[in-house]
Amino acid sequence: MTLKSKIILLTVIPLLLATAIITYLGVTHAQSLTQQELALYEQRMIETRKQALKDNVAIAMSAIRPILENPSLTTEQAKQRVRRLLTGLHYNEDGYFFAYTLDGVNLVHPTQPDFVGQNLLEFQDKEGDFLIKNLIQAAKSGGGFHRYIWEKPPQLIQEDKLSYVVLIEPWGWMMGTGIYLDDIYRDLEAAQNAMNKNISNSLFTVLFVLGLTVVVVLLLGLFINLREHRLADVRLKKLIKRFIRLQISERRKFSRELHDGINQLLVSSKFRIELVANKLRKGIQHDTIEADLQQAEHVIEQTIQEVRQISHNLRPTLLDDLGLEAALIGLLEQFSERTQIHVQYQLMPNLDELAEEVEITLYRLSQECLTNIEKHSNAQHVSLKIWLQKDALHFECRDDGCGFNPRDKVNGIGVFNMRERLALIEGEFSIHSEAELGTTVRALVPSEIAMSGGQNEPT
Repeated sequence: MTLKSKIILLTVIPLLLATAIITYLGVTHAQSLTQQELALYEQRMIETRKQALKDNVAIAMSAIRPILENPSLTTEQAKQRVRRLLTGLHYNEDGYFFAYTLDGVNLVHPTQPDFVGQNLLEFQDKEGDFLIKNLIQAAKSGGGFHRYIWEKPPQLIQEDKLSYVVLIEPWGWMMGTGIYLDDIYRDLEAAQNAMNKNISNSLFTVLFVLGLTVVVVLLLGLFINLREHRLADVRLKKLIKRFIRLQISERRKFSRELHDGINQLLVSSKFRIELVANKLRKGIQHDTIEADLQQAEHVIEQTIQEVRQISHNLRPTLLDDLGLEAALIGLLEQFSERTQIHVQYQLMPNLDELAEEVEITLYRLSQECLTNIEKHSNAQHVSLKIWLQKDALHFECRDDGCGFNPRDKVNGIGVFNMRERLALIEGEFSIHSEAELGTTVRALVPSEIAMSGGQNEPT
C-alpha cells in the first residue's frame, strides 16, 4: 500500500468512525426522545379520555337525578325508568352506559342485552381480570377508573377499554360508561411511524452526506495524486535537464582542459622529439641534443601533472583512498597553505558513512566555495561546518571577505554548479552575502538521502 493510500485511509477511517458514533448516538437519542414523546402523548390522550368519561357520567347522573328525586314514583318505577333511560343514552359511535348491582348482576347493557339479569361478578376478560369486581370496587371508593378488555360493537372485537363508574347510592347500583382505546393506539402507532420515518430520513441524509464526503475525499485524493504525479514528472524532467546540463558543462570543461592543456603539451613534446631526431641525423653536438631532451622530459612531466589534476577533478582519489573527512581536511590545509587564509573546520562524526553521491557533492561544494573565496573574497578567515541535525545534513561555509550583492553575481557558473549538484540529490542551496560582511553558503540534504543515497550520482 502506498503512502498516499495510507494517508487517504487515515483520513476516511476516522471520518467514518466519528460519523458512525455520532449517528448511533443521534439515533439512540432520537429514539429515546420519541418514546418519551409518545408516552407523554399517550398520557395526555388518556387524561383527555378520562375527563370525557367523567363528563359523560355526570351528564347521565344529571338525567337520572330528577327520577331519583321524584316522590310520585315508587322505587320500582324509578328503577325501571332509570334502566330505560340508561339503555337509550348513547354518545359518539360506540358510547353507551351500563349498570350492575353490587352483587354483580347486570341491569343495563345496550350492546349485549343477553347479559341483563346475569350475575357477572366472576366474569374475567382474556387476560384474567375480574373486571366487574374491580369496577364495583372503584365505584365503592367514590368513583374511579378501570382498564380491561371488552368486545367492541358492532363486530364485537376484543379491544382495550377504559371505564369510569360511580354509585347510585339509594339503590346500591354501580353505573358507568367506558371508551375504547384502539383509536389512541392507532394515533400512537401513526405518530411513532411518522417519527421513525423522520429518524430514518435523517439517517439516510447523514449516510448520503457521509457517502458524498467520502467520494469527495477520494476524488480529492485522486486529484492530488494525479497532480503530484504530474508535478513529479515535471520535476523529474527538470532534474534530467539539469543533470544533462551539468554533464555538458563538465564535458566542455574536460574538453577544454584536454585541448588547451594536455594536447598542447603533447604537441610540444612531439616537436622536441622531432627536433632531436633531426639534430641526430645532421650530427649536431650532443650537448644541444641533451638540452632538447631535458626540455622534452620537462614537458612530459607537466603533461603527467595535468593528467593527474584532471583525474583529481573528475574523482578525487583521496575520497576512495582515505574517505571524505581526510579529503576535506587535506583540501582545507592545501587551501590555507596556498592562500595564507586561516581556516577553521568542524566535521560531524562518521562523515565517511555518507552516501557516495553525497560525499562527492559535499567535496565539490567545499572545493567550489574555497575557489570562489580565493579568487574574489580577500578574506582572512574561513569556517567550514558539516553536521547532522534532526532530519537533515547541514553544510555551511562562511568567510569574512568583501562580500557581494547576491542579485548581481548569484547566477555565476560556480553558484549554478553548486545549486545543480544539490538539486540532483534533492538538497537545498542558499547563499547570503553583504558588502564588507562576508559570504555564507549553506546547503541542506535530507537525512534519508544523505545516509542511504539517492538515484542520481553527479560526477
